[in-house]
Amino acid sequence: MAELTTLARPYAKAAFEHAQAHQHLASWSAMLGLAAAVSQNDTMQRVLKAPRLTSADKAATFIEVCGDKFDVKVQNFINVVAENDRLPLLPEIAALFDLYKAEAEKSVDVEVTSAFALNQEQQDKLAKVLSARLNRDVRLQASEDASLIGGVVIRAGDLVIDGSIRGKIAKLAEALKS
Repeated sequence: MAELTTLARPYAKAAFEHAQAHQHLASWSAMLGLAAAVSQNDTMQRVLKAPRLTSADKAATFIEVCGDKFDVKVQNFINVVAENDRLPLLPEIAALFDLYKAEAEKSVDVEVTSAFALNQEQQDKLAKVLSARLNRDVRLQASEDASLIGGVVIRAGDLVIDGSIRGKIAKLAEALKS
């Protein structure tokens, strides 16, 4: 995984810098997201792995499948990525681009998993507290997992806050073992 990130980083960085300079972060994010989804399609996977196709053929097929969803700059980007035989890296490139975008916009996606459904007021209060703690604009996504027994697990990038009963029981069990 780290190797894929290393290979994808220069492409994501170049795409981000171009999109930021031209103030097209949202549209580039959407187009790269589409490119990532298309690259993971089973039929497209076979095309990308076909040894008899040239990189130009692969890029042309890829762009043709996406139709008019790509502007000229993204089409050129796809051609460059294809020339370097990196089309399979598009999901990683899109993910890195979105991380750069979130960093530039001072925002973060936060995934909150709770034992019971959180109402809108609870979600808003939690988002406000997390926004202050992380010093970022928080986009909250809530889900339920009854196996937590109670409490919440919060994931924001690399940060994980486990305030669940299940997590506390696991910590207690670990302490008793040692």
